[in-house]
Amino acid sequence: MANAVLTISSKNYSSWSLRGWLLCKMAGLKFEEKSLSIDDPSARAELLLLSSSFRTPALDHEGLHVWDTLAIAEYLHELFPKAGILPAERAARSHNRSVSGEMHSGFTNLRSALPMNIKAIFPNFRVWTGAKPDIERISAIWRECLSQYGGPFLFGSKPTLADAMFAPVASRFATYNVGIDAQCSGFRDHILGWAPMIEWTEAAIAEVDEMEELDVEF
Repeated sequence: MANAVLTISSKNYSSWSLRGWLLCKMAGLKFEEKSLSIDDPSARAELLLLSSSFRTPALDHEGLHVWDTLAIAEYLHELFPKAGILPAERAARSHNRSVSGEMHSGFTNLRSALPMNIKAIFPNFRVWTGAKPDIERISAIWRECLSQYGGPFLFGSKPTLADAMFAPVASRFATYNVGIDAQCSGFRDHILGWAPMIEWTEAAIAEVDEMEELDVEF
């Protein structure tokens, strides 16, 4: 029986829940999922970007309650250092933390313009002008990491915190048919074909609950 519980919200809409879930999978932690309804006020505030503080995902493990994706990542790295959530080499580890932190705290225009919606496909979506610098910066991060560490993940042959942080962006780029270069497209497709991502996507497609605010091509 799992001695950990990960509280998440919608698999279709919640980018933060996806990140926390991927980190637990990467760590090899045995955990049970507790899902909040999209009608839960805190979950709804997160999904609609009405809250500045995200309390999901949250990990309960051995009497400890850990929330915020980066805090969960650091906690799991302490418990399972051999899982490779952060690179072993100091320079790569600091680089990984930097790009993950940038994703954690930035790109607000991208979040607003391209909310995560795994079920949806908007092939002719017009990306708002305000989101384009975010897309360009993310693409630059991906190119830099892939070139420096050799791919197919951002920091080499195995997934790390950075891949978990940018996985929802790969999903967004697919949903809204965002035009990116061949190197970035290859990374996007690799993430979407990653076994844990496929597992999450299949569960997201099976979800019944829908949010009208996030299902309109606005």
